[in-house]
Amino acid sequence: MDPLLYLALVVVLFLLWIKVKGLDYVIIHQRWIFVCLFLLPLSVIFDVYYYVRAWIIFKMCSAPKLHDQRVKDIQRQVREWKKEGGKKHMCTGRPGWLTVSLRVGKYKKTHKNIMINMMDILEVDTKRQVVRVEPLANMGQVTALLNSIGWTLPVLPELDDLTVGGLVMGTGIESSSHIYGLFQHICVAYELVLADGSLVRCTEKENSDLFYSVPWSCGTLGFLVAAEIRIIPARKWVKLRYKAVRGLDAICKVFAEESANKENQFVEGLQYSLNEAVIMTGTMTDHAEPDKINSIGYYYKPWFFKHVEKYLKEDEVAVEYIPLRHYYHRHTRSIFWELQDIIPFGNNPLFRYVFGWMVPPKISLLKLTQGETIRRLYEQHHVVQDMLVPMKHIKTAITRFHQDIHVYPLWLCPFILTSQPGMVHPKGNEDELYVDIGAYGEPKVKHFEAKASTRQLEKFVRDVHGFQMLYADVYMERPEFWEMFDGTLYHRLRKELSCNEAFPEVYDKICKAARH
Repeated sequence: MDPLLYLALVVVLFLLWIKVKGLDYVIIHQRWIFVCLFLLPLSVIFDVYYYVRAWIIFKMCSAPKLHDQRVKDIQRQVREWKKEGGKKHMCTGRPGWLTVSLRVGKYKKTHKNIMINMMDILEVDTKRQVVRVEPLANMGQVTALLNSIGWTLPVLPELDDLTVGGLVMGTGIESSSHIYGLFQHICVAYELVLADGSLVRCTEKENSDLFYSVPWSCGTLGFLVAAEIRIIPARKWVKLRYKAVRGLDAICKVFAEESANKENQFVEGLQYSLNEAVIMTGTMTDHAEPDKINSIGYYYKPWFFKHVEKYLKEDEVAVEYIPLRHYYHRHTRSIFWELQDIIPFGNNPLFRYVFGWMVPPKISLLKLTQGETIRRLYEQHHVVQDMLVPMKHIKTAITRFHQDIHVYPLWLCPFILTSQPGMVHPKGNEDELYVDIGAYGEPKVKHFEAKASTRQLEKFVRDVHGFQMLYADVYMERPEFWEMFDGTLYHRLRKELSCNEAFPEVYDKICKAARH
């Protein structure tokens, strides 16, 4: 057959297929073609560039000197904005597509962009057990450096591309949070450039109101230029125990008991249906049984959530030894389980061995290339939400997730919420155990409607004094938002620091009802 006729036939069949399936279906479910051909190679180039750059800068010990210069440049930009009359709100000049949040901030186009190019690890102080980092340093950088010298963060959120600034101004959580709390609770100091261009350092004892108000403020109190974070000694392995649990009552009981047990350094649950889950508990160790070692981070290994799923068939507790850094980034290669919706065959052994070394595609590149049509379709046919609820309400919460969106697996991650000032704290005056319920995927509930379904979940979370992570789509009205979050200290500081003229309110920055 003539090559041109063959090509024409392929095109005709492709167009017929689109007509039968519908354009919306093809855009959502066949995006793998563009991702595999273009985004995976580009993602590799991005990773290599940032890794080499960070390594060279740290080895040459040039970061501290460059840091001071960069801070002064930010101060200069802020003072120029003020000198020009401060007619627009300020925000960071980092493009919205570079953030891990699925939301693309349109305010970047209307606000004064302050350029902040700060992505370095400045100092590791093992005597004080603190690491000092710039806001755009990411978790991949931090683990690569700290683990190589025998240290780690007490709370190390999962994905490589999560930045310190995003975790401080937003929040972060990991399977060790039942002991150490959220990411904000392992931070000991913040350095910010305020609305008047001044540089301020805040801790629990110095400028404490600002210290407690920065987390969850999403950059609306000042520009973060450095953070000091606690570090702890690392071990070579994580001894991980897998326990299959059946029945919702049993799942909630076992998960709550393991979360309350401080001998477990790590606790995590993957719930595969309303009545099936695998509860994992782990401890760090320097010794491993050779026949039970599983280096799950290698590119050819099965995706972690698929690996865990096989333990549903076992009645006894299974044990593996996983390299520490592999454990920390166990969900990175599959972006939890989001990648199965983008590359449906991504966990196939042939794909893993041939192309797995390029996975995952950068979330920032996925955002950059999605376009308004795909973004709108994903919003209506896809859910990415983390709801933080008191552990005592875990059964009701899982049931509500099942009824309102029906997405599995669900990620269950416990954390201790300390009774401290700020936007997020327990209802009483004592620390309380909470659980993060993460839902990522295509809803299976009939007649799913993104806004209505999410608002139902938001109302439930408010009623039980829970919280919604702000990286996701938030549909609350302003009074509902400030019913969920305590704005007392936040609003007072915004007035005292002249933030109302300099930065948008956090609600206006992140909630869909406030954006056009």
